[in-house]
Amino acid sequence: MTSRNSKNYNKYNKKPSLCQWLLVLGFIALWLYGSAASNVYAAEDLNTKILDLREQIEQLTKEADKYRNAVAKTQKEADTLSRQINLLNSQISRLQVQLKITERTIDTTGLEILELNELIFDTQETIDFDKEAISEMIKKMYERERQSLVAILLANTRLSDFFSEAQQSSNLSQQLTGLLSDLKDRKFALDEQRNNLEGKKNELEGLYKSQVSQNISLSSAKTNKDSLLTKTKGEEARYQQLLTEVEKKKEAFFSELKSLETKALESGAFIVHVTATNIAPKGTKLFRWPEDDYRLTQGYGMTTYARRGAYGGAPHNGIDLAGGFGSAIRSIGEGTILASGFNNGFGNWVAVRHTNNMVSVYAHMNAPSGLANTTQVKSGDIIGYEGATGNATGSHLHLSLYRDFFTYINEKNGQLYFNYFDGSLNPSDYLN
Repeated sequence: MTSRNSKNYNKYNKKPSLCQWLLVLGFIALWLYGSAASNVYAAEDLNTKILDLREQIEQLTKEADKYRNAVAKTQKEADTLSRQINLLNSQISRLQVQLKITERTIDTTGLEILELNELIFDTQETIDFDKEAISEMIKKMYERERQSLVAILLANTRLSDFFSEAQQSSNLSQQLTGLLSDLKDRKFALDEQRNNLEGKKNELEGLYKSQVSQNISLSSAKTNKDSLLTKTKGEEARYQQLLTEVEKKKEAFFSELKSLETKALESGAFIVHVTATNIAPKGTKLFRWPEDDYRLTQGYGMTTYARRGAYGGAPHNGIDLAGGFGSAIRSIGEGTILASGFNNGFGNWVAVRHTNNMVSVYAHMNAPSGLANTTQVKSGDIIGYEGATGNATGSHLHLSLYRDFFTYINEKNGQLYFNYFDGSLNPSDYLN
């Protein structure tokens, strides 16, 4: 009787042997292979698309470099009407190529995110499967531990068989636990990569929107220049006469500005007034450059142009950069929008107050910034686009940096002005 019961108990409750556990592992491996095989064609298709897009990006980048060189060469030439048209044509062609690059980069990133999502899904399924296998093993090991010595002896003809199987189960448990830990680490890494790619994709989509706006601006500028060419009937002398008229208006503006600024200082009729108490030494790199791809067209101080009387006898209180009509203008540092407006001299302008109470001003933008006062901005945030509003003979950005900054109203025209002649610093001393 005892012998029969022992055989029946052993038949239905004997723990899996090493061979049986290896068989289970074999099924796990087959399941993993089957899961991967089901997606192999999709993965290959994604990889092919990604490689194709990367090749297109490489070719387009070479084309963009060609236009970049053409723009740089044209910017150095004398200011003529035909040069302006050629410059804008090159800028438009270059921007159109950059738009294609960005679009394909966004597509590439999207495919990479899709590929990672599939890997994460497969990894999660594997983790879930292994959790069930380990859970079942722990359950059986727990049941074994609860068995009495009599039950153990009944289930195993020899005590050494029990210890041998227990050791095998322990070893296998350690292996599966290690596998589960590895898969969890892998899933965590994949989640991080996916988050990084999502951030990159959002950044590129924002860049694409900016470039679309720039393209519209450039097309509009080219139309204006073509219209100017039609009005002058291609006569270079007439175009040069128009440039001379702009310079005369600029001289008159700064002469009047000097008087208005003096009165504002005497009366204290300021709208805002900000003073930086501690100024970092020259050469301290506090800020970034406001444009990504630019050419410095005029420095700070008594430049050759300033000595011609362009600023009412005063030095140039900032630096001029040319990146091309419609190029994105970025905040040189973290801060808040302090003031903005339009006046006949500087066109559309915006001022940013930085954490150290220094103020940066960006002028001649092609349109108002659209950012309300007190708006928080980070270093590199787009705050406008390059233009030629106000008294400007060509598209450029005028950047000023202030240790003491104030604004006031010109009662004659109601426009918002800011101080020019005192309180400025050389931006180049603090740009990195």
